[in-house]
Amino acid sequence: MTARLNWLDRVVSAISPTAGFKRARARYLEGLLTGARGQYEGASRGRRTEGWRAPGTSANAETRNQLALLRNRSRDLVRNNAYAARAVSVIVNNVVGTGIIPQVRLPAGRRRNQVERLVRAWMDTSACDADGRHSFYGLQARAMRSVVESGEVLIRRRRRRASDGLAVPMQIQVIEPDFLDSGRDGPQPGGGVVHQGVEFDQLGRRVAYWLFDEHPGDLTRMRSLSSRRVPADQVIHMFRDDRRGQVRGVPWAAPVLIRHRDVADYEDAQGLRQKIAACFAAFVEGEDPADLNAADPAAPLSETLEPGVIEHLAPGKRVTFATPPGVEGYAEYMRQQLTAMAAGYGVTYEALTGDLSNVNFSSGRMGWIEFGRNVDDWRWHMLIPQMCDGVWAWLSEVLVVMIGGEPPPVAWTPPRRTMIDPAKEIASTKEAIRSGLTSLSEEIRQNGHDPDVLLAEIAADSRRLDELGLVLDSDPRKSSGAATPARPQSE
Repeated sequence: MTARLNWLDRVVSAISPTAGFKRARARYLEGLLTGARGQYEGASRGRRTEGWRAPGTSANAETRNQLALLRNRSRDLVRNNAYAARAVSVIVNNVVGTGIIPQVRLPAGRRRNQVERLVRAWMDTSACDADGRHSFYGLQARAMRSVVESGEVLIRRRRRRASDGLAVPMQIQVIEPDFLDSGRDGPQPGGGVVHQGVEFDQLGRRVAYWLFDEHPGDLTRMRSLSSRRVPADQVIHMFRDDRRGQVRGVPWAAPVLIRHRDVADYEDAQGLRQKIAACFAAFVEGEDPADLNAADPAAPLSETLEPGVIEHLAPGKRVTFATPPGVEGYAEYMRQQLTAMAAGYGVTYEALTGDLSNVNFSSGRMGWIEFGRNVDDWRWHMLIPQMCDGVWAWLSEVLVVMIGGEPPPVAWTPPRRTMIDPAKEIASTKEAIRSGLTSLSEEIRQNGHDPDVLLAEIAADSRRLDELGLVLDSDPRKSSGAATPARPQSE
């Protein structure tokens, strides 16, 4: 790196070469520390980084004035862009699927039976939904969809009276983040603070949410928009926590919103080019301009072209054809852009587009495994600890009042993921169980079943087979796994 000397440096060097050398040496060292050849190239200042704006703001400062616009644009994309809608559906269907079910971890007995009966009556029906439309597993999907599309979701506890006729006198309500009063922002009396509608105490704990009674975008309501303070123990605020101290969630499409728009515009332009390319235009030229408008009944000139038609032109007239624009490079460009969008959402290109033309078993399995890691992260680090455990805590309070005892512990079982090669994967699972690398119960849970329920069904089926004196190939106690016909046990 060469130090540049200004006019003062040159004057000093002419008067005192020693002093000039010291000035040049100091300028050179300064350039090493702050110039383009510093220890971190990404922190350099120069032509390549000119215009790169990277403010050192907090997570909350970044969303304070932009979150509503991000959320509205994300929703608009989901409404009108097929790829955005597909991305939301893929994430929700893989994370929630048929639902993440609870397993009551109590010893077998009367109390466990009571708890399981009440849990099934509440979660497996729409009795848990304040709007009366979904089971608890449907509400999981609705909540997860809001998190992906809008960045966050609010789940509010609604206590009910015994006279309402519910098996469990409690319901939950899934509401959009628009209900949060983002205008509530700043210090509070007593030392607390409100960040975009979320109130914290002096120790940084969430103590309340400021919620509107109606959706602020509901134009059919003419009520005044005033928010009210709701204690934090009545609300679950679920979102993907990307930064430490983050208070509000950001739509998952945020990194690719502009790319979505650009790709949509590119597709529109390509569609127009295709229409133009499909046009086959002909132009008739003549020596006399008046001849173009003259009608000759004996030899009319057709204004359209049809297959097999031969037109005879008058002397002095000729026909030229337009050259339509080409449409090359469309597939390659779209594939690169869709791959980048899939990466932004955390899904695979194949899951986003449904295009399996370039997939073999190995590449498909590698993509499926990597996508599965993201699904597990979203399940176990967000949906289960925030929503499922939060709702279970509310439900446990009611169950303790109804049947007594301590709050029942729970284990959550996500739905199983579809196997790519069942024959190979089941064989490897059997070997893992037999070698002690995993347990039968754990593998049953991985497949989306409750081990107690499944093993009880297997035991009941085995007893039934013994009562009937049958030996089936499905009975591992009396079969080697090879296909054998059913036969009476006496044989």
